[in-house]
Amino acid sequence: MSINALIDLLPKTELHLHIEGTLEPELLLVLAKRNNVTLPYGSVEEVRAAYEFENLQDFLDIYYQGMSVLIEERDFYDLTMAYLEKVHGDGVRHAEIFFDPQAHMERGVSFDTVVAGIASALEEAGRQMDMTSKLIMCFLRHLTQDAAFEALDCACKHKDTIYAVGLDSSEAGRPPELFSDVFAKARAEGFVAVAHAGEEGPAAYVETALDNLKVSRVDHGNRAFDDPLLIARMVRDKVPLTMCPLSNLRLKGIPDLSAHPVKRALDAGLVATVNSDDPSYFGGYINDNYKQVAAAVGLDETDVIKLAKNSVTASFLADTNKQSLLEKIESQVASWRKDI
Repeated sequence: MSINALIDLLPKTELHLHIEGTLEPELLLVLAKRNNVTLPYGSVEEVRAAYEFENLQDFLDIYYQGMSVLIEERDFYDLTMAYLEKVHGDGVRHAEIFFDPQAHMERGVSFDTVVAGIASALEEAGRQMDMTSKLIMCFLRHLTQDAAFEALDCACKHKDTIYAVGLDSSEAGRPPELFSDVFAKARAEGFVAVAHAGEEGPAAYVETALDNLKVSRVDHGNRAFDDPLLIARMVRDKVPLTMCPLSNLRLKGIPDLSAHPVKRALDAGLVATVNSDDPSYFGGYINDNYKQVAAAVGLDETDVIKLAKNSVTASFLADTNKQSLLEKIESQVASWRKDI
């Protein structure tokens, strides 16, 4: 059996996934019709053609346009359930999902509507598919810290549903320390902190995410490899990286997949993980990311198993749940080796 078969079999978690980035063209058009939203696309093919972009900002422009069809609670439910059903077949048994409430609130969609729709799908997936999950609210870094505080006030009313806060959107020129105060308040309120850093920003952004925002893990973090001392620190402190190969390729953060640093991360001893980021826009869900980057950089079965295990240890699951999932990985690996 091939390494791709192993990837398909492995139980895993997904830790870097924007739920709005799972909006497939077919669902986009269904929701547009349902909500009487006019889009500049008349077919699935036209939508897919629009899902071509040259950089992060071009992508974000299309991404926010797609959000316009998400209006009612059931829209967010349908979006989330479609993702969960898809990745359950990829072996995902736990997902930690980002959402961007500020982008919806700017359109007049209430925070409560967004959370209710996503949460109801997560709860149903727990019942029907035995999937666990955590919800992470992201602050949009192209907006002000004052706007982030407003979102945090809303999140504080949903502590039973929202586990952590993050930081996403346009990174260039928006260092993490601009949001130090709101992250301090979020941590004081009991939220765990994560942040996108080192995707298009420099290694220094990764360092300030650790020092100023006190993040528990770094999302992307590719540029950390520009600073060997920073890498050594992250290895020592076991700081996880939620890496997204196909995203980096499509946004031209790397010239081709063979240049992706995931193999370097594993060899250095970093807690590296593989995730899909915005799969409907970047051309692949989690197993597509595993398979394509494995082929491109020469990951072997030991590397792939380590990535799956890292996805568990880097998650926010309780220790007992982590142990149970790690045991399931070992069981599947044993079964795979018997069949080779």
